[in-house]
Amino acid sequence: MLPVIVVAGSIVGFAGFMVYLRDTLFRGTKPNRVSWLVWSVAPLTSFGASWEAGVRWAALPTFIAGFGALLVFVASFANRNAYWKLGPLDYACGACAFLALAVWAVTSDPSLAIGLSIGTSALGTVPTIVKEWRSPQTETIFAYLGGLVSGLSAFTAVTTWNFPSVAFPSYMVAISVTLIVPLVRGKRPRASGHGVSVSPTPNDSSSGETGHRIGY
Repeated sequence: MLPVIVVAGSIVGFAGFMVYLRDTLFRGTKPNRVSWLVWSVAPLTSFGASWEAGVRWAALPTFIAGFGALLVFVASFANRNAYWKLGPLDYACGACAFLALAVWAVTSDPSLAIGLSIGTSALGTVPTIVKEWRSPQTETIFAYLGGLVSGLSAFTAVTTWNFPSVAFPSYMVAISVTLIVPLVRGKRPRASGHGVSVSPTPNDSSSGETGHRIGY
């Protein structure tokens, strides 16, 4: 029987990626390429490991997470202005992330692969979290909202509650919330000495844009 909830949740997750891709191509969203490359490789690695361990429908959101992130990463090259300029932190996190995957390639253990994929993805997330706090107008929240819904839906399709089945969906939920919070906080009015007012975001040096757009 088709697990309707996890399929629907995965569709919501994919739709969130499509909104982010659209905003990357035609609006002011600027994906950090290190994060999005890691977010494509790590989930797809985890999906393969989960499948090898016998997980089926519950692994669908993990596949969507990797495939959707890959599309966004590719889209960042289609628009020359649609990427976040990289610095030492970005490269350091990316290097550590792929080092973790290289360790897994030697061991070929599914549970270790999933664990290292989670660690890899978490490291790759750091540059985007920093970017969100500094320049929330360069982000689109819907990909992360979609990831939250998709991750939660995976639990409805779990048949055997073990590490390969629930580890990456649990991580998806946690990291989606972590990425949503700075964007929601960035949209709130800021207090001033004369009451509450909305403070404009400083000019984004990489795009010349002003304002506070986070994809709502």
